[in-house]
Amino acid sequence: MRRRSVLGILGGAALSSFAAHGQRRAMPVLGFLGVSSLADQQARVDAFVRRMRELGWIESQTILIEYRWAEGRTERYSEIAAEFAKLRVDLIVTAGAGPVLAVKQAAPEIPVVFAIATDPAATGIVSSLAHPGGNATGLSYLGLDLAGKRVELSREILPGLSRLGILANRLSPGPMLELQDVEVAAIKIGIAATLFKIAALDDIDAVFTSFKDRCDALYVCSDPLVNAGRSRIVSQALAARVPTVFGERDSVR
Repeated sequence: MRRRSVLGILGGAALSSFAAHGQRRAMPVLGFLGVSSLADQQARVDAFVRRMRELGWIESQTILIEYRWAEGRTERYSEIAAEFAKLRVDLIVTAGAGPVLAVKQAAPEIPVVFAIATDPAATGIVSSLAHPGGNATGLSYLGLDLAGKRVELSREILPGLSRLGILANRLSPGPMLELQDVEVAAIKIGIAATLFKIAALDDIDAVFTSFKDRCDALYVCSDPLVNAGRSRIVSQALAARVPTVFGERDSVR
């Protein structure tokens, strides 16, 4: 996975606003919007808190962090964003285009830093990569550039591949862009594509129920919702003996 910086993390306008807001009360407050659960994201939370400490932002000493978890439910993004707006947090940290767009709509006055998001310009997070504007900053996930290559590699590994299932979160713009690219790449080399669009973790079981005898392999579009359900996807794929392509190595460990 290759990443490109949109703006420096905790830099520019976000940092300036963060510091200014923090001066109004004894300690600045950061809202952490987790797309899955603490159990799933513990290692990343630990790394985040550790790096913040190295930068002088020590939890409960120089900064307060309010954690909220969507538990893989996309409707929670807007609910959590609205809650953070009521709490008047100084900065919101999250990941993925869906959560960022929810924050921008529910709390447009609060700066937001995203750890990763698919093509921020195409998904409407920023105006452009050259001139982002707005109140959001973070890193761009360039998985779209690799989508076609993954399809080609799948054909090389599975010479008999003629039917590819593509799984994506239909409620998030990033994976839907990737789904389109994968479908085009598959059709281009003579592979029929079947689309499986989910909106919740519980939809994963239904995908594999309808998957039987319809596809030779499965391509999973990267997304916080899908990542939250990766254990379920992996176990289902193994049980069904379905070759599966992921965009992140964490999913295949």
